[in-house]
Amino acid sequence: MDTGNFWNVILWSFWFFIWIAALMVWFRCLIDMFGDHTLSGWAKAGWVILLVFVPWLGALIYLIARGRSMTERSMKAVAEQQAAQQQYIQQVAGKSASPAAQIADAKALLDSGAINQTEFDSLKTKALA
Repeated sequence: MDTGNFWNVILWSFWFFIWIAALMVWFRCLIDMFGDHTLSGWAKAGWVILLVFVPWLGALIYLIARGRSMTERSMKAVAEQQAAQQQYIQQVAGKSASPAAQIADAKALLDSGAINQTEFDSLKTKALA
C-alpha cells in the first residue's frame, strides 16, 4: 500500500469528521434559536441570515453570544421532560387513581362487556390491596 494514499485517507477522514461536527453545531444553533420563545422575530431573522450566509462564523458568534442561555434552556427542557415522564409513569402505573376510581373504572368496563365478572373481581381485589 502506498504511504501517500494512507495519509490521504487519514486527512480525508479528519476533514469529514470536522464537517459533520460543524453541521451538528450549526443545526443545534438553529434548533435552539427557533426554540427560544424570548427571542423576537427580527432577532431570529438576523441570526438566520448570519447562520445561512456565514455558517462557520455565524455558529461561532451564536455560541459565544448565547451559549450560556442555550445550556440553561436545554437543562430546563430536560427537567420538564423528566417531570412529564414521571407523571406519565405514575398515571400508567395507577398510583394517582384512588381505589374507588379504579373500581368505578372496572365497573364501567364490566357494564360495557369489555371484561367479565372474574376479571372485574380481580381488578377490584387489586385496587383494594
